[in-house]
Amino acid sequence: MNFLIRRLIYIMLVAVNLTACLATQPKDITDVCAIFEDRRSWYRAAKNAEQRWGVPIAANMAIIYQESSFRAKARPERSKVLWIFPGARPSSAYGYAQALDGTWQDYIRVSGNRSASRSEFDDAIDFVAWYNSRSTRINNIARDDARALYYAYHEGNGGYRQKSYLEKPWLVGAANLVHSNFNRFSSQLANCRLELDKSWFQRLIS
Repeated sequence: MNFLIRRLIYIMLVAVNLTACLATQPKDITDVCAIFEDRRSWYRAAKNAEQRWGVPIAANMAIIYQESSFRAKARPERSKVLWIFPGARPSSAYGYAQALDGTWQDYIRVSGNRSASRSEFDDAIDFVAWYNSRSTRINNIARDDARALYYAYHEGNGGYRQKSYLEKPWLVGAANLVHSNFNRFSSQLANCRLELDKSWFQRLIS
């Protein structure tokens, strides 16, 4: 009986440690191959999102990189009251994808993923791919045009049509970074995707 209790406690501790590890930011967020090599479940989630919504992994990952730097519980910084005291946050954005409350609820309704969480990577990247897919349909944006996809992601598809991003130089700079990261991630994936696609057994014997 004591053995079973000790065994159960050990399993629970391992599960807690594993969850904490997965919630931490990857060591090298500039190398998508290193990210996926370290977290194979992230690659499977990214690949599933690409197949489901038709938007390249590199585009979805570049947007998450820009939005949260792959931090599970990222939030916008609070405003300051009298330059000292913390005030309200500027928006309800939260998680890897910095998804707003209302948009996240739209995603849950359309995708059917009722248990989705913004702090879970597999749900977050599926959300980003879903939103990008919607942008390609609504505004006829090319699926590999990461810059335009980011404008629509940040401003909404209505704002994208009105070109509201042109009034925000900082956003133009952020979109350029997304485009640059998309190109880098695409190049990196071209060199490691065959290896990532191997099963554990194929990796064992290769």
